[in-house]
Amino acid sequence: MPLSTAFTELLGIEHPIALAPMGGQAGGALAAAVSNGGGLGLVGGGKPDWDWLARELPAVADGTGRPWGVGFLNWATGAADVERALEYGPTAVMLSFGDPAPLAGPVRRSAALLIIQVTSLDEARQAMDLGADVIVAQGTEAGGHGARRGWSTLPFVPVVVDLAAPVPVLAAGGIADGRGVAAALALGAAGALVGTRLLATAEALTGAAAKKAIIDAGGEDTERSSVLDIVRGSRWPREYTARTLGHPFLDTWRDREDEVAASPAARQAYADGVARGEVSPPVWASQAIDLVTDLPPAAGLVAALAAQAADVLTRLAGT
Repeated sequence: MPLSTAFTELLGIEHPIALAPMGGQAGGALAAAVSNGGGLGLVGGGKPDWDWLARELPAVADGTGRPWGVGFLNWATGAADVERALEYGPTAVMLSFGDPAPLAGPVRRSAALLIIQVTSLDEARQAMDLGADVIVAQGTEAGGHGARRGWSTLPFVPVVVDLAAPVPVLAAGGIADGRGVAAALALGAAGALVGTRLLATAEALTGAAAKKAIIDAGGEDTERSSVLDIVRGSRWPREYTARTLGHPFLDTWRDREDEVAASPAARQAYADGVARGEVSPPVWASQAIDLVTDLPPAAGLVAALAAQAADVLTRLAGT
């Protein structure tokens, strides 16, 4: 059965699946593939790197005739960055982590839809006040960054759905197959935002070693921490930790964030280790990686997720 929802109708897309705009890894080719597969591809603008975006935004615009978008980090982005991205004609702009208010205005004044990702009810209420067209409710199972003491996806999504109605809500966090998409719809969401599963695809800019690590590891190998942000010299707000695979620096500094933050030697050791190839950068991964076992083309994967979700829902309906 076709999975038509308020999200698919709003965007004019086939499947209720969106690509998480993973900074530096969800590039134009991946976003275009997801859109061509019937979902919504979102380029990972992250902390805007305009040398990178000047390549990736034209790549998605030229690579698909279907709706696509771009995502930014609220805490690291200025309104001028959003305005510049809007010149490429995205269908949607997604804002995540931190205060979206300074960036929402340019989107609301454009033809693009405003998508705001939230990790708490206060953030969800603010998204509603700012006139979000779509809200993404992210649970702590998600790979990469999320709330340090946030909600799990299962209880969080229906609460946000009830709060935001009639605004469509996407579920995010630990969704890696069609059963997860079906579960999101059963919770009242209008679709799913998928990250790690689409990170392990042919078009993702993730390195081969990181893709292999995602396939080989399991959910118990992931943990949420600020340590790797600190040793990398990243300015991520401490309230948003990162879920990654295990790492030697995590083993050394686990639960000692204040100590490592006060240690220039630790940061230098990390930088030197990466430069020598002795230390790997973080591998962002959700708790659902046990379900990730291959590296398919993204367009076919989107269709497969939607088909599996439809089969699950049809079976549960007894038809």
